[in-house]
Amino acid sequence: MIRLGKHIRLTRREVERFTMITGFVPANIKTFDDLDAYIGQCKRHYWGVSQDTKFLHWLMDRERKLCIGAG
Repeated sequence: MIRLGKHIRLTRREVERFTMITGFVPANIKTFDDLDAYIGQCKRHYWGVSQDTKFLHWLMDRERKLCIGAG
């Protein structure tokens, strides 16, 4: 992730990983709020209480942490 003040830009690899995990391309992600909104939309799309859904949500959260350097 490239950061400049409040603005961010996902690297090509991060875009590929989010797309692989979610099935949706993270387009127009320019701030952390945009990234969180994207992840929230993906989680709403893949809702439920199954182990697969919980794992998918965990993957999204893990990828976010890796992007911001917290994981």
